[in-house]
Amino acid sequence: MRVPSVRWPRLPRTRRGRRRAVQALMLLCALALLPATWMYTAADDRLRTASDVPPTEVAVVFGAGLWDGEPSPYLAHRLDAAAQLYRAGRIEVVLVTGDNSRVDYDEPDAMRRYLTERGVPDERIVSDYAGFDTWDSCVRARKIFGVDRAVLISQGFHIRRAVALCQTAGVTSYGLGVDDRHDVTWYYGSTRELFAAGKAALDALFQPDPHFLGPKEPGVARALEAAGR
Repeated sequence: MRVPSVRWPRLPRTRRGRRRAVQALMLLCALALLPATWMYTAADDRLRTASDVPPTEVAVVFGAGLWDGEPSPYLAHRLDAAAQLYRAGRIEVVLVTGDNSRVDYDEPDAMRRYLTERGVPDERIVSDYAGFDTWDSCVRARKIFGVDRAVLISQGFHIRRAVALCQTAGVTSYGLGVDDRHDVTWYYGSTRELFAAGKAALDALFQPDPHFLGPKEPGVARALEAAGR
């Protein structure tokens, strides 16, 4: 059996051809970096630390996976930051948004349990069970739950994308990036963001409907009423 040989593309033979090839490569690289540049620019002046987050009625915590039905370490750190903001009086309500596409996988309920165990009253927590990705969570926060201003809580490698997308979806956003040790998961997440920036730019450009939109829900308004707002 004869194995077909691989034919590699040949470099242009002329100086002019090589110059055009280099220019084309540079153009492709610039186009590839445009989404990440947009993402960083859109979020650059919206990032805060736990000590300077402005008082905001609602915080949005994005799902980050479960381990044996409990929040993963990365998700737990996001929830710890939300509980800290609540105890400091900087937020009134926490909107937990995550994946509940299967009966045996329920991020929002696991997030709710974790928060209540750390002192956040159950009536101050609102669950979004259809936050299947960042864009869906941002659009649903605005269109379904009526959130127009929020503190977003996620890891540092993800928070810029979250802020850029929520700003596009109509939610005036401040981003709180949670610090984590730079382990394999952190490096994976940081690398993934380079590719996710392209999808984020397309979401911002075309603004598709979420996978599931559904009717409006009064959970945030009721939680704010319980907080005396």
